[in-house]
Amino acid sequence: MDFLSKTHSSFTFPILVVLHICTVTFAATDTISRIQPLSGDTTVVSKEGKFQLGFFSPGNNENFYVGIWFRSISKRTVIWVANRDKPVSSATSPELKISEDGNLVLLNSLGAPIWSSNSTRKLNSSTIAVLLDNGNLILRDQDNSSDVFWQSFDHPTDTVLSGQWFGIDKITGEYQNRVSWNDPEDPASGPFSFHVDQITLNQYVSLWNHSKVYWQSGNWTGKAFASIPGMSLNSNYSYDFVNNSRELKFRCTTKDVSIITRIILSVNGQLQRHTWSHDSEEWVVQWYIPQALCDVYSVCGPFGVCKTGAAEKQCFCLPGFRPASLRSWDLGAWSQGCVRQIDIQCVDANKPRDKKEDDAFLKITNIEISRNPIPLKVRTMEECRSICLSNCTCTAYAHEHDCNIWNGELRDLKQLSDGNTDGFDIYIRLSASDPLIQDSEKKAHHVRLTVLIVVLGSIVVALCAIWVIVQMFQRRISSQKAFSNDYSLIVYDYSFLQHCTKNFSDKLGQGSFGSVFKGLLPDSKLIAVKKLQGMRQGEKQFQTEVRALGRIHHTNLVHLTGFCLRGAERLLVYDFMVNGSLDSHLFKNVKILDWNTRFQVILGVAKGLHYLHDECHDRIIHCDIKPENILLDADFSPKVADFGLAKLMDRNYSRALTTMRGTIGYLAPEWIGGLPITPKADVYSYGMMLFEIISGRRNTELMENRTTSYFPVWAAVKISSGDTSEILDSRLHDANFQELERACKVACWCIQDNEAHRPTMRQIVQILQGTQDVSLAPVPVFLQRLVEGEYGEDDAIYGYFYPANADDG
Repeated sequence: MDFLSKTHSSFTFPILVVLHICTVTFAATDTISRIQPLSGDTTVVSKEGKFQLGFFSPGNNENFYVGIWFRSISKRTVIWVANRDKPVSSATSPELKISEDGNLVLLNSLGAPIWSSNSTRKLNSSTIAVLLDNGNLILRDQDNSSDVFWQSFDHPTDTVLSGQWFGIDKITGEYQNRVSWNDPEDPASGPFSFHVDQITLNQYVSLWNHSKVYWQSGNWTGKAFASIPGMSLNSNYSYDFVNNSRELKFRCTTKDVSIITRIILSVNGQLQRHTWSHDSEEWVVQWYIPQALCDVYSVCGPFGVCKTGAAEKQCFCLPGFRPASLRSWDLGAWSQGCVRQIDIQCVDANKPRDKKEDDAFLKITNIEISRNPIPLKVRTMEECRSICLSNCTCTAYAHEHDCNIWNGELRDLKQLSDGNTDGFDIYIRLSASDPLIQDSEKKAHHVRLTVLIVVLGSIVVALCAIWVIVQMFQRRISSQKAFSNDYSLIVYDYSFLQHCTKNFSDKLGQGSFGSVFKGLLPDSKLIAVKKLQGMRQGEKQFQTEVRALGRIHHTNLVHLTGFCLRGAERLLVYDFMVNGSLDSHLFKNVKILDWNTRFQVILGVAKGLHYLHDECHDRIIHCDIKPENILLDADFSPKVADFGLAKLMDRNYSRALTTMRGTIGYLAPEWIGGLPITPKADVYSYGMMLFEIISGRRNTELMENRTTSYFPVWAAVKISSGDTSEILDSRLHDANFQELERACKVACWCIQDNEAHRPTMRQIVQILQGTQDVSLAPVPVFLQRLVEGEYGEDDAIYGYFYPANADDG
């Protein structure tokens, strides 16, 4: 699981001496005792030098804190802060020491306590504080190392390290709670926290303001948490989970001790795993939860808006508002939100007032608000506006069928992406003197004046205008090509394509929805023209392909250059692929592909599907991945084609319900069972196709005795026993066995019965490229039972495997 986000990673450490630049001196010890406190620029270093404890000042922050950070990497990264909410200044000459009662305390120059460990256990005079090599600071008896009174691991700030337990004591109710930093340069407690769900006591939750749950881990399945797909696939970590009547706790441990990793709750409320790269000397973010930043409640704070689908700078202030803290906003921490640039002039509605003193409203389109409004039964927009205007606490209103008003701060606002019209058009309250309102009124006046002139002028020139419109329309229809406003595609004239294809005489192939013909443009460029059949099905496939391919461009997706509409005729124009479809090279001996070419196809198709699932405007599920729909260009680079059955999903939704369609033999089990599908349906089809690419055999073969041989189950058994050589196409004389092994493992994971156990296409690309390890997958139980005869031929689901190369269903 790979997650990308920014978080605090490097800090400028404090200068607690008079000189501007000084060399930090290290105390040759890992211990703080009564006679050896910590002050000034001295530090404590763990025995093997992995961690360091001392005073620091993050970024441009002038305050100082006691913290622990990694010592073995080039960027100083703080993992724990003692006095995060009670900073000290250099003028106070702070000192960290063991107090008379045995606690670890931070004192200012006057001896006043700033922070204390506040251990509830009875301590003694021989108490010492020791920094361990796992990053844990403990208070223990000097003579008995096993007698630990207090430890920093029980009081985390925003970070948990490899091997660190994190949970709750169900008897005492004491729990470990991670709380985000306020911003990357301020370790004070932010609004986001993460801990065990104190209501159900069986899962972990992320909360805003310790009250609003915006993410839940789901229950432990034995291998992973239910809401973290692919967690069990990562073989680099081991997981331990304990849930009994006394406690619930979990830890994640890095198997390779040389890997430096941490899990933090970021300043914007996402849970993130960071791994240190010794090559780039940077933190690499492997995953983040929730995956969509806008799923974090109030991530942009009051009157801040989160733009769904944006790659960066997702938060912005409502018009007429500015960041409450420009410093935090510039650092990428937006939870403090926005404030009005000009305060509103709210007046008692019962008192007479000058009309110029009224507040005004600015329209904001397609906004989603999670907080329910107050509904009012009024007829007109003006009545709704008057009600909001008369209430000083009313900050926004909307009017569709009823009047909806919102009082107080507006939080968790989302600007929906283009094409998603599920949001409100809301009116935000601003001061009448706000320049935005004045500009809006000027524009409105100008519009009214313009409309009046146009209406009067149109009476005089109506006939001329109609004549011009008709002429323009006719010229547009007769034009050989024009650009579509929505998709930047060329609109071809039917007669032009008819000429280019020699009256559709050179047929390349035929499918359920139409035929494909070869054509030649006047500039000698070859094209493929798909001529759709059937008014209803052809129209549906036409719209799906145009919507799916019109806005996307990827080297491993077929390029749609344009289309043609004429009456009931629907034609789609693509770049021509000189090497045809993949199935002709695998099963028809057109040209036997060597292993390097096959692996190029395997990786290229994975990259194309990863783009469709994760990176394009709308999430696209192809729904019909098979060798017949993979085209090869002159360099045998793969292009995913035939999007007529594709399902487009808004990124705010994780599942889609659709009728069972596609090709028998490649359909995922959940789809056959009538359940909503996810991109994991494509992963299943990709895995089935992967077996065919590796072996050069159809997944299902009819034997001479009329029985069915189902190749993937046999192959999965071989792969699970570590024997991948027998899977390889016998016509190949040479192969990269590391690539072969990775491809075989991926294929087995892709066809798992439970979609949660299948990897994402992003993980598949990383595994194939060798940047992520993966363990052997179990043989799918459902498929194995089917082959072994536990399901009879009369079972309705048996037809799923008969035959694998059937036409589109």
